[in-house]
Amino acid sequence: MRLSQYQDRIVRITDRYGRSFTGIAMSFPAAHGMHEFDREEESVKLNDDQLFESDIAEIRELPGFSIIRASETWQQAGAYYVRIQAMAKKHQIPLRQEFDEHDTPDTKYIVVTDNGFPIATARMYPLDAHSVMIGRVVVLPEYRRMGIGTMVVNACEKWAEELGYSRAVVESRENKVAFYEQMLYEVRGEAVEGETFRCIRMEKDL
Repeated sequence: MRLSQYQDRIVRITDRYGRSFTGIAMSFPAAHGMHEFDREEESVKLNDDQLFESDIAEIRELPGFSIIRASETWQQAGAYYVRIQAMAKKHQIPLRQEFDEHDTPDTKYIVVTDNGFPIATARMYPLDAHSVMIGRVVVLPEYRRMGIGTMVVNACEKWAEELGYSRAVVESRENKVAFYEQMLYEVRGEAVEGETFRCIRMEKDL
C-alpha cells in the first residue's frame, strides 16, 4: 500500500478497529513516522487523525466527493437543503428560526457533495476583525460517523485562516462538546438555553 498516492485526495479509511475516517489525505513517509512517532512506516493524516499503514484495514478514494465553497445560488441551495432535511425537519424547527439573520448573500457556506448531491454543510460569518463564527454544521444522517463533520469544520477553519481570521468560535450543543474538544476547541462559558438547544460557546486559535 503506497499512501503517497492518496496525497490531497478525499479518502475514507477504515482502521483495524472498525472506525471510519473521511477527509483530505496528507501523506508522510516512513522517515517522518520514525522521527515524530518512533514508528518506521508510512502514515496519512486526515483532519486531526494520524493513521499508520499497519493500522489501516481499508483505504478508498472518494472521487465523487467534493468540498465546495459556495459562491453561487445553486451551491447555497445545497447548504439549505441539508439543513432542512437533517435539522429543521428532524427537530421540528420552523424555517424562520433555522434561517436567521446570519443567512445572507454574504454568508460563507461550505457544502460537501457526493456525486453532485449535497450531504453536509456549515456556515461561517465574522464576529469581529479577528474571530469568525462557525455554525450550522450538519451532515445527513446516512453519512454520519464517517468523519465528514470533522472534514467540514476543518474546511471552514482553512477558509477562515485564508481570510485572515485567527480565532474560530462555535456554539456547540451540549451533546457535541466532545466532538469539538477532539478538534482542540475549548469551552469558554456556561451552557445557555437557546431557542432550540442548550449551547456552549467554544473557541480555538487558528
